[in-house]
Amino acid sequence: MKKKLSGNNSPRRVEKQVAHCYSTWGKTYFKDYYRSPKAYPPVHVSLVERELKSHAAANVLDAGCGPASMLRLLRFLGAERYGFDLTPEMVQEAKSVLAGQGVDPSQVWEGSVLEAGSYKQPVGGKRSRTFDAAVCFGVLPHIAEESDPVVFANLRRSVRKGGMVLVEARNELFSLFTSNRYTYEFITGTLAKATSMSGASTSEKKALRKALDEYQKLFRMDLPPVRKGKAGEPGYDEVLSRVHNPFVARKQLQEAGFRDVRVLFYHYHCLPPMMEAAAPRFYRRRSLAMENPEDWRGHFMASAFVLSGIAC
Repeated sequence: MKKKLSGNNSPRRVEKQVAHCYSTWGKTYFKDYYRSPKAYPPVHVSLVERELKSHAAANVLDAGCGPASMLRLLRFLGAERYGFDLTPEMVQEAKSVLAGQGVDPSQVWEGSVLEAGSYKQPVGGKRSRTFDAAVCFGVLPHIAEESDPVVFANLRRSVRKGGMVLVEARNELFSLFTSNRYTYEFITGTLAKATSMSGASTSEKKALRKALDEYQKLFRMDLPPVRKGKAGEPGYDEVLSRVHNPFVARKQLQEAGFRDVRVLFYHYHCLPPMMEAAAPRFYRRRSLAMENPEDWRGHFMASAFVLSGIAC
């Protein structure tokens, strides 16, 4: 669930692995995750539209835009659209898709969310000033924990004072609802830190290991299945793919220079995910009916959230 960086896994090395992971998805990512009947409907797009409309943003930057999955659906917003992404194949697809909507291809470029310079259009482009709004979706899971503040600071510099940012993350607290290996790892590792056994004697450690083995049997440790690549590249769960605690992330965004920070939840699950197969149509229907960004149950029943903040 949380992959820690080792000495050989610098942020740059992680970026290289992530770019390799996404290199085969340029042409299919949008279809697989935004249009496939098997995928959960992209309810987060409506959430973004509502937030940006309320802010009357005349232009928007998508930091980590992928194949313009979000930007292409914001065409009716009336705002100028810009974006950059780490993966060349994604950038090329984004340029092609947005060009078909009348967007200048120079408004999409290659860049890293870790580099402040990536948040401005390259030399020769029309846009060198700050933006009215910036969005960042599908990116934080692939950023090392120590780099979160860097991304938030870069987003702050990318928007004008009073500008809006919308940042998406996977919800760490959702693991308390899933009853699978994520639950066990979060409770014993992050929450209780029981696996460290600090201060326990040799006999106590032996007894605790036995107790943890028994505790582990309460969870489906085989779920969810590990997502692998399809053409020799590493899959989503084989590169850094973290989750975030909404309480911690909200505080970090505030510290980066944002006010009125809200946590907006989406992708609800009406029951633990392993139960979906029992009645898939009911499960999807009931989950969609629960979609409410500000429902307190989202802390546990929604697998993702969006941080919305205004630049101070």
